[in-house]
Amino acid sequence: MGADNSKPTSEVKQHVFSSDHPVRFSNELVGSLQKNTFTDATRSRQQELQYQERLTAELEKLREQETQNFAKFSETLSDEPAQSGDPSLVEKIQDATSSNSTLAEKQRQKDMSRDIVTREIEQLRGKLAQRKKLEQVDQDVSKAKEAVVACLRTNDRRPLDCWKEVEAFKKEVAQLERDFVERTIR
Repeated sequence: MGADNSKPTSEVKQHVFSSDHPVRFSNELVGSLQKNTFTDATRSRQQELQYQERLTAELEKLREQETQNFAKFSETLSDEPAQSGDPSLVEKIQDATSSNSTLAEKQRQKDMSRDIVTREIEQLRGKLAQRKKLEQVDQDVSKAKEAVVACLRTNDRRPLDCWKEVEAFKKEVAQLERDFVERTIR
């Protein structure tokens, strides 16, 4: 039991099987093996190229699918897809691996969106100009507000002493709200 070491030695032992009968190969097989110019290295290179081509095609297909999904979801979230100033890392990688036609299409969409944003800004400016200007704050409300601020400044360590001024301010705001509701109902 203890005659052999428990760890295998680093020597490589080869087993050679010998046959009692001679092995014969046909001349066609030997000739085809001799004519074959493929070596293991060229076969592995060719296989690697095939893998890379297939992987590139699959990545391009996935990229197109994700671009379509992104466009579809961004259209559902808003009328115009969000554009940021600085491209993200994902966008940089996509740009680096994209074809020229894909980059040209992306630039066309970016230019188109600038025009749309400019038009929308002009429309919003027009709407803002048409809106009514804010009315001046009621004199009683502004006096009550100033009284609360003055009281809080004088009683900065004891703000609860300003309860009378706060109640007066609340009454003025409530009156202002009632007046607004009456105007909008009429």
